[in-house]
Amino acid sequence: MKSHSTLAALFAIAFSISAQDVKPLLHDHPLPLIAAPSFAQPLDDSFSIAKGKWTAEGGVLSVLNLPEQKHIPVLHHRVGLANAVIEVEFLLEGAGGNFLVGCDSSKHVGRVVVTPAGLSIAEDSVAPSHTIAKLPVPVKPGEWHHLRVEWKADQMAANLDGKELRAQHAFLATPKSRSWLAAGKSVKVRNLRISGDKTPAKP
Repeated sequence: MKSHSTLAALFAIAFSISAQDVKPLLHDHPLPLIAAPSFAQPLDDSFSIAKGKWTAEGGVLSVLNLPEQKHIPVLHHRVGLANAVIEVEFLLEGAGGNFLVGCDSSKHVGRVVVTPAGLSIAEDSVAPSHTIAKLPVPVKPGEWHHLRVEWKADQMAANLDGKELRAQHAFLATPKSRSWLAAGKSVKVRNLRISGDKTPAKP
Protein backbone atom coordinates (compact mmCIF):
# COMPACT_ATOMS: atom_id res chain seq x y z
CA MET A 1 0.00 0.00 0.00
CA LYS A 2 1.31 3.45 -0.92
CA SER A 3 2.05 5.86 1.89
CA HIS A 4 0.03 9.04 2.38
CA SER A 5 2.99 11.11 1.16
CA THR A 6 3.27 9.08 -2.05
CA LEU A 7 -0.46 9.44 -2.71
CA ALA A 8 -0.26 13.18 -2.07
CA ALA A 9 2.60 13.45 -4.56
CA LEU A 10 0.61 11.54 -7.18
CA PHE A 11 -2.40 13.82 -6.60
CA ALA A 12 -0.17 16.87 -7.06
CA ILE A 13 1.26 15.54 -10.33
CA ALA A 14 -2.20 14.75 -11.69
CA PHE A 15 -3.45 18.19 -10.66
CA SER A 16 -0.47 19.89 -12.31
CA ILE A 17 -1.19 18.12 -15.58
CA SER A 18 -4.93 18.92 -15.50
CA ALA A 19 -4.33 22.54 -14.44
CA GLN A 20 -2.08 23.09 -17.45
CA ASP A 21 -5.08 22.40 -19.67
CA VAL A 22 -7.12 25.23 -18.12
CA LYS A 23 -6.67 28.54 -19.89
CA PRO A 24 -6.47 31.79 -17.90
CA LEU A 25 -9.85 33.47 -17.61
CA LEU A 26 -9.20 37.09 -16.61
CA HIS A 27 -5.42 37.36 -16.15
CA ASP A 28 -2.88 37.41 -18.96
CA HIS A 29 0.09 36.52 -16.75
CA PRO A 30 0.75 34.21 -13.76
CA LEU A 31 0.02 35.73 -10.36
CA PRO A 32 2.31 35.23 -7.33
CA LEU A 33 1.62 32.02 -5.41
CA ILE A 34 0.23 32.85 -1.95
CA ALA A 35 -0.68 29.43 -0.53
CA ALA A 36 -0.49 25.78 -1.59
CA PRO A 37 -1.16 23.67 1.51
CA SER A 38 -0.16 20.01 1.24
CA PHE A 39 -3.06 18.81 3.43
CA ALA A 40 -0.60 16.29 4.83
CA GLN A 41 -0.62 18.19 8.14
CA PRO A 42 -2.80 20.75 9.93
CA LEU A 43 -3.42 24.06 8.17
CA ASP A 44 -1.14 27.00 8.97
CA ASP A 45 -2.17 30.24 10.65
CA SER A 46 -3.15 31.94 7.39
CA PHE A 47 -6.26 29.74 7.44
CA SER A 48 -9.02 29.80 10.04
CA ILE A 49 -12.04 27.54 10.42
CA ALA A 50 -15.22 29.60 10.73
CA LYS A 51 -17.77 26.78 10.63
CA GLY A 52 -17.79 23.00 10.31
CA LYS A 53 -14.95 20.52 10.70
CA TRP A 54 -11.99 20.68 8.28
CA THR A 55 -9.44 17.87 8.70
CA ALA A 56 -6.20 17.77 6.69
CA GLU A 57 -4.63 14.34 6.33
CA GLY A 58 -2.82 12.41 3.60
CA GLY A 59 -3.11 15.15 1.00
CA VAL A 60 -6.88 15.54 1.36
CA LEU A 61 -8.93 18.08 3.33
CA SER A 62 -12.10 16.40 4.60
CA VAL A 63 -15.02 18.74 5.26
CA LEU A 64 -17.87 17.82 7.57
CA ASN A 65 -21.02 19.78 8.34
CA LEU A 66 -21.87 20.19 12.04
CA PRO A 67 -25.68 20.48 12.19
CA GLU A 68 -25.65 22.16 15.61
CA GLN A 69 -23.88 25.18 14.07
CA LYS A 70 -26.81 25.75 11.69
CA HIS A 71 -24.41 26.97 8.97
CA ILE A 72 -22.52 25.24 6.20
CA PRO A 73 -18.77 24.64 6.76
CA VAL A 74 -16.59 27.67 5.96
CA LEU A 75 -12.80 27.97 5.82
CA HIS A 76 -11.25 31.44 5.63
CA HIS A 77 -7.89 32.30 4.07
CA ARG A 78 -6.92 35.51 5.81
CA VAL A 79 -5.15 37.27 2.94
CA GLY A 80 -6.99 39.90 0.93
CA LEU A 81 -6.42 39.58 -2.81
CA ALA A 82 -7.24 42.36 -5.27
CA ASN A 83 -6.62 39.93 -8.13
CA ALA A 84 -6.82 36.20 -7.60
CA VAL A 85 -6.60 32.75 -9.12
CA ILE A 86 -7.81 29.91 -6.91
CA GLU A 87 -7.49 26.36 -8.20
CA VAL A 88 -8.81 23.37 -6.34
CA GLU A 89 -10.20 19.88 -6.76
CA PHE A 90 -13.27 18.77 -4.82
CA LEU A 91 -15.46 15.71 -4.42
CA LEU A 92 -19.09 15.84 -3.29
CA GLU A 93 -19.91 12.92 -1.02
CA GLY A 94 -23.52 11.93 -1.61
CA ALA A 95 -26.39 13.73 -3.28
CA GLY A 96 -27.35 17.31 -2.50
CA GLY A 97 -23.92 18.62 -1.64
CA ASN A 98 -22.36 21.82 -2.93
CA PHE A 99 -19.03 23.62 -3.00
CA LEU A 100 -18.28 27.36 -2.96
CA VAL A 101 -15.31 29.68 -3.42
CA GLY A 102 -15.76 33.31 -2.44
CA CYS A 103 -14.24 36.56 -1.22
CA ASP A 104 -15.10 39.10 1.48
CA SER A 105 -14.45 42.66 2.55
CA SER A 106 -16.10 43.47 5.89
CA LYS A 107 -18.99 41.46 4.41
CA HIS A 108 -19.38 38.99 1.57
CA VAL A 109 -18.45 40.35 -1.87
CA GLY A 110 -18.84 37.54 -4.39
CA ARG A 111 -18.90 33.79 -4.79
CA VAL A 112 -18.77 30.90 -7.21
CA VAL A 113 -21.26 28.17 -6.34
CA VAL A 114 -21.16 24.57 -7.58
CA THR A 115 -24.17 22.30 -7.08
CA PRO A 116 -24.97 18.91 -8.65
CA ALA A 117 -27.01 20.85 -11.25
CA GLY A 118 -24.35 23.33 -12.31
CA LEU A 119 -22.21 26.40 -11.81
CA SER A 120 -23.17 29.96 -10.87
CA ILE A 121 -21.60 33.29 -9.88
CA ALA A 122 -23.23 35.64 -7.36
CA GLU A 123 -22.53 39.05 -5.85
CA ASP A 124 -23.43 40.04 -2.31
CA SER A 125 -24.49 43.69 -2.40
CA VAL A 126 -27.93 42.42 -1.37
CA ALA A 127 -29.12 39.56 0.83
CA PRO A 128 -29.62 36.85 -0.13
CA SER A 129 -26.83 36.96 -2.68
CA HIS A 130 -27.73 37.92 -6.24
CA THR A 131 -26.94 35.33 -8.93
CA ILE A 132 -25.56 37.16 -11.97
CA ALA A 133 -24.47 34.25 -14.18
CA LYS A 134 -25.47 30.60 -14.38
CA LEU A 135 -24.37 27.53 -16.33
CA PRO A 136 -26.28 24.23 -16.16
CA VAL A 137 -23.78 21.36 -16.12
CA PRO A 138 -24.04 18.04 -14.25
CA VAL A 139 -21.62 17.64 -11.34
CA LYS A 140 -21.51 13.99 -10.30
CA PRO A 141 -21.07 13.12 -6.62
CA GLY A 142 -18.32 10.65 -5.78
CA GLU A 143 -16.01 12.02 -8.50
CA TRP A 144 -13.18 14.56 -8.34
CA HIS A 145 -13.85 17.85 -10.16
CA HIS A 146 -11.42 20.63 -11.03
CA LEU A 147 -12.44 24.25 -10.34
CA ARG A 148 -10.56 27.43 -11.21
CA VAL A 149 -11.89 30.73 -9.88
CA GLU A 150 -10.52 34.17 -10.83
CA TRP A 151 -11.42 37.72 -9.95
CA LYS A 152 -10.11 41.02 -11.24
CA ALA A 153 -11.59 44.49 -10.72
CA ASP A 154 -15.38 44.11 -11.18
CA GLN A 155 -15.18 40.69 -12.84
CA MET A 156 -15.34 37.11 -11.59
CA ALA A 157 -14.96 33.96 -13.65
CA ALA A 158 -14.84 30.20 -13.17
CA ASN A 159 -13.83 27.09 -15.07
CA LEU A 160 -15.40 23.84 -13.90
CA ASP A 161 -14.05 20.72 -15.64
CA GLY A 162 -13.44 22.77 -18.80
CA LYS A 163 -16.76 24.66 -18.75
CA GLU A 164 -16.36 28.44 -18.38
CA LEU A 165 -18.59 31.06 -16.79
CA ARG A 166 -17.96 34.82 -16.46
CA ALA A 167 -19.75 37.68 -14.74
CA GLN A 168 -19.33 41.40 -14.16
CA HIS A 169 -20.86 43.62 -11.46
CA ALA A 170 -19.72 46.87 -9.84
CA PHE A 171 -19.86 45.38 -6.31
CA LEU A 172 -17.26 42.74 -7.22
CA ALA A 173 -14.67 45.56 -7.32
CA THR A 174 -15.01 46.03 -3.52
CA PRO A 175 -11.53 45.71 -1.89
CA LYS A 176 -11.08 42.18 -0.55
CA SER A 177 -9.91 41.23 2.96
CA ARG A 178 -9.94 37.44 2.57
CA SER A 179 -11.06 34.51 0.45
CA TRP A 180 -12.93 31.43 1.57
CA LEU A 181 -14.07 27.91 0.77
CA ALA A 182 -17.44 26.58 1.84
CA ALA A 183 -19.21 23.28 1.45
CA GLY A 184 -22.62 21.77 2.03
CA LYS A 185 -22.85 18.41 3.78
CA SER A 186 -19.72 16.26 3.30
CA VAL A 187 -17.01 17.21 0.80
CA LYS A 188 -13.35 16.38 0.18
CA VAL A 189 -10.82 18.90 -1.14
CA ARG A 190 -7.32 18.48 -2.54
CA ASN A 191 -4.66 20.37 -4.53
CA LEU A 192 -5.62 23.88 -3.42
CA ARG A 193 -3.50 26.70 -4.87
CA ILE A 194 -4.19 30.36 -4.10
CA SER A 195 -2.37 32.96 -6.20
CA GLY A 196 -2.88 36.70 -6.42
CA ASP A 197 -1.95 40.30 -5.88
CA LYS A 198 -2.56 41.37 -2.31
CA THR A 199 -5.08 44.10 -1.62
CA PRO A 200 -3.17 47.38 -1.06
CA ALA A 201 -3.10 48.53 2.55
CA LYS A 202 -5.32 51.47 3.43
CA PRO A 203 -3.39 54.77 3.66
